[in-house]
Amino acid sequence: MTEKWKQDAEYMSCVADLLEHPEVQRLSEFVQHLHSTRLDHSISVSYHSYQIAKKTKADARAVARAGLLHDMFYYDWRTTKFDGGSHAYMHPRIAVKNAEKITELSEVERDIIIKHMWGATIAPPKYKESYIVTMVDKYCAIKEAATPVTKMIKEKLLRKTVSTDQQ
Repeated sequence: MTEKWKQDAEYMSCVADLLEHPEVQRLSEFVQHLHSTRLDHSISVSYHSYQIAKKTKADARAVARAGLLHDMFYYDWRTTKFDGGSHAYMHPRIAVKNAEKITELSEVERDIIIKHMWGATIAPPKYKESYIVTMVDKYCAIKEAATPVTKMIKEKLLRKTVSTDQQ
């Protein structure tokens, strides 16, 4: 993940208070998509969504904050099971409750967090900001899970090219 977000003063003004919070920092203790932490994933979703929101004249602050909080849960989603529904259904509800413990959420931020699993769940997002985070979340998840495979393929191709050039 790029560290460009740290240098973006406008973005940081939206999320600095959340990033400093111990409950948000605690997300660094959990693996998310095989090769990233939940905190890294959440920052990536937050920052990429923020950039899109700015370009599309959406509520960039709401997108940045809710994107950061969208996966604010503290269990291993690969092993924890719920009686009340699947992880895709349950974790946004847990995340919104956890987020509400540390900050006040707007209606848009709440919808972003609750609906970010649309596609795996039925209820569609209500706001364009929710669609932005939903789509960016899927993009980041795929990219994070695929990064080591992509890196390995690139390295093999490079070795093959170097080997061919030396012959």
